[in-house]
Amino acid sequence: MSILITAFTILIGIILLLLIIALFIKKEYTIEQAIVINKPKALVYDYLRLLRNHDNFVKWSMIDPNMKKEYTGTDGTVGFVSAWDSTNKQVGKGEQEVIKMAEGEKIDYELRFIRPFEGISYASIATVAVGEQQTRVIWVFNGKMKYPMNLMLLFMNLEKMLAKDLDEGLVTLKNILEK
Repeated sequence: MSILITAFTILIGIILLLLIIALFIKKEYTIEQAIVINKPKALVYDYLRLLRNHDNFVKWSMIDPNMKKEYTGTDGTVGFVSAWDSTNKQVGKGEQEVIKMAEGEKIDYELRFIRPFEGISYASIATVAVGEQQTRVIWVFNGKMKYPMNLMLLFMNLEKMLAKDLDEGLVTLKNILEK
């Protein structure tokens, strides 16, 4: 009986220690990736402003081509929503809304994740001319992990994983636009 009590006490101690550690672990993260596309800025921005076009280069859209997609509003304008629902755990269920646009410069999004984890993140895509025929595309992703879920950041390199996914998407975007 005392072995069981000792094991239970140790388990409770470990759980409490992890919860205390989670208090001091960062809860927010930002990933920024960029690529230069050999096309004029106006052409690149016009492609990016349409959220439906993101299905052609965003990695998560390509993981499950059979996911259910639903669109609300006028694509290319503030308030447009692209919703997805997939049985694939890497994709899950959620929606992305265009929340702000600086014409020809930048598009801001709110991402609302429903499954497998609930949460809200923000992303933006900016276009910067680096020449008449070259555009730098900068994709930024900001998120938060609530306490105590932020403890997972100790065991996985979320920033590295997301950076890799954003890079893959940017390379695909470059290939599409430079054809």
